Amino acid sequence: MPRYMVEYKSNNNVVYSCKYHVIWCPKYRRPVLVPEVAERLKQIIRTVAEECGAEVIELEVMPDHVHLLVEVDPQFGIHKLVRKITGRSSRLLRDEFRWLRSRLPTLWTNSYFVATVGGAPLAVIKQYIEQQKRV
Repeated sequence: MPRYMVEYKSNNNVVYSCKYHVIWCPKYRRPVLVPEVAERLKQIIRTVAEECGAEVIELEVMPDHVHLLVEVDPQFGIHKLVRKITGRSSRLLRDEFRWLRSRLPTLWTNSYFVATVGGAPLAVIKQYIEQQKRV
């Protein structure tokens, strides 16, 4: 498929292409996402995303932060997905890797970065909307 072609998804009432780049960090940005923790975290993220009907496009875990490129149904929402991922991963990782409990009061910070990605550039969309009355 050419780069300019967008692949759309749909649910019962919405056709969409909503891709997000999300970044979040452990509390105090501690480098606790060591290889064995990182691998388990990737499994948890993929499982939660699948359960929520989201598609993980790309995922990378660094020692002190996580990058996730994901497509989410807009009626479900990126905030709800991030909350489910961080909630479940915090509980499971702190149970499975007990040393995390002594290093951090909670695994994740409350904040995260999110940006939409893909689709046409803003200027192209703006021009398209402006030209609608002329057609």
